[in-house]
Amino acid sequence: MNKPTQIPDTLQERMTLRRALRDFVQAKSLCPPVSLKQLEALAEEFMAQKEMDGGMLPWLMVEINNQLWVDIIATIPHDRRLLMLPKCLSKHGECRGEYDEYGLLCHRCGRCLIPDLQDKAEQLGSLSLVAEGFTQVIELIENHVVDAVIGVSCLDSLEKAFPLLVSHAVPGLAIPLNDDGCINTHVDDSYVAELLSLTNPEQHTLLQYEATRQQIDRWFSREELECVLGHPGNKTSEVCLDWMTRGGRRWRPYLLCAVYQSITGETLLNEDVHRAAVAVECFHKASLIHDDIEDGDMTRYDQPTINALYGDAYAINVGDALLGMGYRLLTLSNNMELVRLIAEAHASLCQGQGQELEWISNPRPIGLDFTLDIIRHKTVPAFEVSLMLGLACTSNHRHLRPMLHDYSEALGIAYQLKDDLEDINQDRSPSAIFALRHEHPDWSDEAVKGELNGMIDQYKQKALDALNDLDSLELKRLLYQVTEKILK
Repeated sequence: MNKPTQIPDTLQERMTLRRALRDFVQAKSLCPPVSLKQLEALAEEFMAQKEMDGGMLPWLMVEINNQLWVDIIATIPHDRRLLMLPKCLSKHGECRGEYDEYGLLCHRCGRCLIPDLQDKAEQLGSLSLVAEGFTQVIELIENHVVDAVIGVSCLDSLEKAFPLLVSHAVPGLAIPLNDDGCINTHVDDSYVAELLSLTNPEQHTLLQYEATRQQIDRWFSREELECVLGHPGNKTSEVCLDWMTRGGRRWRPYLLCAVYQSITGETLLNEDVHRAAVAVECFHKASLIHDDIEDGDMTRYDQPTINALYGDAYAINVGDALLGMGYRLLTLSNNMELVRLIAEAHASLCQGQGQELEWISNPRPIGLDFTLDIIRHKTVPAFEVSLMLGLACTSNHRHLRPMLHDYSEALGIAYQLKDDLEDINQDRSPSAIFALRHEHPDWSDEAVKGELNGMIDQYKQKALDALNDLDSLELKRLLYQVTEKILK
């Protein structure tokens, strides 16, 4: 964007464009959220149709995003919405309000629009906040205080905050101020009031996954694991159960359960989902044991590895025992699709690990293509199998598999590249760092980091692009949020 940001001059022009944008968006039949890249493409298409100046791009991107969310926000109860206003709407030099940790404490002197808009929100049952920046909004969303935000801000602030709202898939409507600067600004207050009043008798509560995480944490307590895997009758089973309770973020069972919930809308997880979630963690924990043996690692989760405690031979046996436990759990669900998915992922992981071990036994210069091929076999299946297992626990959703495959591949590659980047000094395995240093021996560490950051961004965008045609609001929201958290 080389041209200065522009905003339509009059209220009539702005409202005319908003109506035209609504028709434009409805004709596309898009499901939010959409990425910044897609928003930009939509805005450029609209500008081309209307022969508009390129300086209007940021304003149009914001307004297109509004049109994508407006019907959904109408279904969210008013008491789950937040109105956020900027302090610059107050009268400079005349405002007597004070700031606390949450924002401006308005004295309701009547000199500006702020109290009128806050009163309107509160009459409807919505929360209101006068504060700068949108990080507080993310906290309120993640802490389940609100589900949606209607925010007023200058375009400059929106351009900084907008990526945050989009990447977190926050249901939101953003109303740009009509002028620049931070003093005595103006907004289309009638339009703000109109958006505040949006309603739909078909009320909808968005799924929240914090309870899912808490449930999964309980599943991996020693007591609950014994209920699923059985009471240990020997030392090997005892070690298996102890290893299963150890640390980690348990992304795999979480992804499985969350995908199932986002598709079915079920808040309670049935026994088949429970068993599949424990099974996928059994496979993950087994792969870690075998990795530690093959890499000679002595610590994991800041504790001794199984091979450090008992030796390689015994650790191999524990890993194999966990694989057997996982397969046994899946057979109890009477769904052989679960077994097939795990078996394919297991075979792929071993192929990728084999490529890595073969290189370690015969180190040689490699290129990025070789490294990415290992990642596709070794890292990608760990993400894909979790999503596919969640899908397989539902019914009649096979059409989503190609999309989930493309998403998983891009996300898995981005994740592994990020992991390589965080250990810039390691050279012992065929990592992306190693490959880039061999392809570009004259590059500095900073140049290598820059290249990897660019690749991470590229594959992150590929992951989001894979979701463009997805028509499930809940699944799309979930995967946007997962992408942000995994690659944060």
